[in-house]
Amino acid sequence: MQTAATSREIAASVEDRASPIVDLSAADFDAVVRLYWQRIFRFALASLRDRDAAQTVAQDCFLRAYRGRDRFRGEASLLTWLMQIAVNLVRDYARNRRLQFWRRAPAYAVNDETVGNWIPDAGIDPEQRILIKEQVEAVWIATGRLPERQRTVFLLRYVEEMELLEIAAVTGLKEGAVKIHLYRALRSVRAYVGRLR
Repeated sequence: MQTAATSREIAASVEDRASPIVDLSAADFDAVVRLYWQRIFRFALASLRDRDAAQTVAQDCFLRAYRGRDRFRGEASLLTWLMQIAVNLVRDYARNRRLQFWRRAPAYAVNDETVGNWIPDAGIDPEQRILIKEQVEAVWIATGRLPERQRTVFLLRYVEEMELLEIAAVTGLKEGAVKIHLYRALRSVRAYVGRLR
């Protein structure tokens, strides 16, 4: 009796295929969605700070990837390809949102529920928890004030923990440009957080 392949095995086999054009069947693609959904959604949520918008962006990302799966040639990893689609969708969503003035105010709101998801609670006393929460809020506010490219590079590096070369592939920037945007983003975030102390 042959055991069913896990989604990780299917995704790994999809990424390891040597042919120039990879055939992503519907079954393979379903496994890819299960494997990468959380990362794409997390990036969209960190970028947009709106759960509904992040859900929409993640769905659109996988829909576009599915429709364009015949154009995936395997030159980059599957995650890099999906993340590139997500970065473009986040950019498009942010541009459209700027045109709709009534959505501006809540776009960068940081609430207790959102911040609470980023703070570990095992063994932290209440006073320390409040300090950590304030620091996380300050970082989110500072990140929201960054220019678009700096914010994207910062989130890909520190939320998605991607390497510089992966970020370069996702954003279409050269590695040196990624380093510059990351340096400037870090400097801005540190300056903002430092002013609050």
